[in-house]
Parts: sequence; structure tokens; C-alpha cells
Amino acid sequence: MRILIVEDELGLAEALTQLLKRNHYSIDIVHDGAAALDHVRSGIYDLVLLDIMLPEMDGITILRTIRKQGISMPVILLTAKGDVSDKVLGLDYGADDYIAKPFSSEELLARIRAALRRKGEVVPEDAIKFGDIELNTNNLKLMCNGKELKLILKESKLLELLISRKHTVASKEHMIEKLWGFDSEVEHNNVEVYISFLRKKLSFLQSAVRISTIRGVGYVLEVTP
Repeated sequence: MRILIVEDELGLAEALTQLLKRNHYSIDIVHDGAAALDHVRSGIYDLVLLDIMLPEMDGITILRTIRKQGISMPVILLTAKGDVSDKVLGLDYGADDYIAKPFSSEELLARIRAALRRKGEVVPEDAIKFGDIELNTNNLKLMCNGKELKLILKESKLLELLISRKHTVASKEHMIEKLWGFDSEVEHNNVEVYISFLRKKLSFLQSAVRISTIRGVGYVLEVTP
């Protein structure tokens, strides 16, 4: 899961980043409205944490703009405590939720999970299944046929991405944007290395799940007979 934080308070942005990374989310941060629009339009994010008070373009304007453009990813507004008019306006313009500063870590994580569930996304705290495998994205364990293996974080995120797309092909470009970020200079061979790691682990577990290569396009997760 990749989350975009749009927050101009540098200390708060960094604290949010550390909290969400500890909970196995991938994070990008921007500090103004114009940059936020560019990142949101990339289509690589599963959710946006959007501060209302921003330089250049406020959060409500950003929200209105992306909703008019048909961008439906979940948006949680970060608001000032007691600022009821902004909360109402944000919900009317398509925000999925809001949370008033200061807020607890537990409440924020719960609201993120709820927003992702409403959109039908895989929520990281739960084990996710495909074919005969089960991936726990909290402890990074991959289980199959009574055996389990510990994955590294990038392996887990890559497998989670493939599972979330089910039988749909994922391009290498999409994988790079999701796992390494919008402005990453990571090359295709980085993806190929992690795909190789995952194939070896699936083989070790004697799983019927296979990562198939679609030449010139990308990869797809399939279950063999």
C-alpha cells in the first residue's frame, strides 16, 4: 500500500512517515498543493492524507480538483481541531474522512484501514490469500502447505501488489512506482531481481502459485493446476 502525505509542517510530516512505515506502508511526502496534484495524478497511490492548510493551493481546492477529474482514491483530511466548516466542506467535496489535529496514532491507523476497506483494498493488518498461499503483511511471513518463510519488506510488498491485482498483468513501471516511488530512478532489473527471489520462495514452499512473465508487458500471478 502506498500513501501520499500532503503536509507542510515538516515535523508532523516526518512523524507521520515514521509511523506509517513502521506499519508497512510505503510513503511519499509533498509539502504544497501544486506538487500534491502532480503526485495524485500519477495514479500510484492507494490513499492520500491531505492537510487543509497548505501554501499555494489549499487542501479543499486540491480535493475538488481531483474529484472533478474523476480520481476516486480515498482522501483523509487533516484538519485543525474544531474547524467544523472545513470538515463539512471537505466531506461535501468528496473526502472519505477527516481527523482533527492533534490525533492519536491508533486513531489515524484505524481511519486509514477503514477508508481502504470501503474502497475494497487489501488492508495491511490482515493476512491475504491467493491460491494456496497466505501472506501476512504485518510479520512478512509467507505460508503454504503447512510451511512458512520470512520475506523481506520489498518481497512482501511486491507479492501483495500482485495479489491485489489478481489475474491482471502488472507492468514493471507500475511496480517501480508503487514500491520505490513516483520519482524513483530504480531500473527494471531491480524488479526482476525481486521477482526471481519470490519465484524461488514459492518453489521452495511447493506452491501452485506462479509468477508468469508476459513479454513486453510485465508479470501476473496465476495458479497452476
